[in-house]
Amino acid sequence: METTHQKIVIIGIVGPCASGKTTLISALHWEGVQFRHIAQEHSYVPTMWRRLTNPAVLIYLDASYEVTCKRRRLNWTEAEYQEQKNRLSHARENADLYILTDYLTPQDVIQTVKNYLSMRGIIQQ
Repeated sequence: METTHQKIVIIGIVGPCASGKTTLISALHWEGVQFRHIAQEHSYVPTMWRRLTNPAVLIYLDASYEVTCKRRRLNWTEAEYQEQKNRLSHARENADLYILTDYLTPQDVIQTVKNYLSMRGIIQQ
């Protein structure tokens, strides 16, 4: 009996709290593709995203401080937000795709990701 082993493509998702990571990951499902939320915003290790997952594609979702507060009614200071951005700086510098989600609907973000992954030959639309 012949078996084939399909390689799973891992897509890492990083960004500050309330940038849309969970919404994106819950909306995207393709055979052979695994989306992983990498909680880099909570880690002091700049390369944690690479150490834990080493994704084939790293997607950085961003949102302004004001938008994060509105989306999740976060009770945090701008200094705490900036600390997350600092912790994410290495991931941001190494991201394959950067999306500022402030003025986008979840469907806009999903479509942007689909278009990018299709262009890279990872998925077919």
